[in-house]
Amino acid sequence: MVTRHNRIVDRALTRLKLRQLRLLVAVGQRGSIQNAARDLGISQPAATKMIQDLELDFEVKLFERTNRGVVPTVFGETLIRHGKLIFAQVSTAAQELDDLNEGNSGRVVVGTLLAASPTLLPLAVEQILRDRPKVAIKIAEGTNEVLMPGLLTGEIDIVVGRLPSRRHRAKIVQEKFFDERVIAVAGSEHPLAEAQAVTFDQLKRYSWILPPAETTLRRQIDQYFVKQNQFTPDIAIESVSYLANRSLLRSHTFVGLMPAHVAAPDIDRGVLSQIDWEVPFGTGPVGASHRGEQSLSPAGAAFLQALRSAALRLKEMQGSV
Repeated sequence: MVTRHNRIVDRALTRLKLRQLRLLVAVGQRGSIQNAARDLGISQPAATKMIQDLELDFEVKLFERTNRGVVPTVFGETLIRHGKLIFAQVSTAAQELDDLNEGNSGRVVVGTLLAASPTLLPLAVEQILRDRPKVAIKIAEGTNEVLMPGLLTGEIDIVVGRLPSRRHRAKIVQEKFFDERVIAVAGSEHPLAEAQAVTFDQLKRYSWILPPAETTLRRQIDQYFVKQNQFTPDIAIESVSYLANRSLLRSHTFVGLMPAHVAAPDIDRGVLSQIDWEVPFGTGPVGASHRGEQSLSPAGAAFLQALRSAALRLKEMQGSV
């Protein structure tokens, strides 16, 4: 018995052209069939026919017409996302072939969040460069809101850091390495650097460095501030950059909140100080997010294994302290 799914798959395998998918993605980006057709150097009637053919083959309506152009339906958004993933895979394949031709042993694009960038990620990079010294590695830093769309479209292979607690989870594989607690930190010359049993009332006098509003940790911080009589810092800087945060903490009397492993190396060197305040929120899982191991190239799979090994080393180091 031929099911609807089988029928659509058969049409896609025999009739779908990459040019149709390019047009689909372009229409989604431009919000106009006319503008997308012009970008791709085809006539508007031809472009309209290509979109109609896609709708017939997939048996769904891909776009709604409005007075401002066209808007993807939920079916259109889904097919556009898969189209982007196909093009990303083609680009990755071409890049991998080029790398092999140049004598490299593959390529991996890694997205990193603050919880991974100073410790977990460097350990993994060190290991993979020992195992595959000619691998090409690209690192992109940002928040989950910035990095996850790139992971879903195939532009990023792995995202490492604090695992997203709500959005994106249904579409990705999450692999937890360890739970990370959050600590309060300041420069080594901060008035509270040597104080004991610091209270929140003492911390309220100072300016803060906070993670961006779209992060899980920031939502937890905001909820805590609300419970503290609607507290609002006089000065608060939003930053995801560890280097910028580190510099500001050293040169001003800011208070920062960050994962313990992130601050540990600078605390050990005396560059930063941990404030003696038990942070009542923020503990969360750190790990890797990807689209499934079957989607990873050999270099990507090797990097994931290097992350696992690095996480074990970090836990052993933490346990020996």
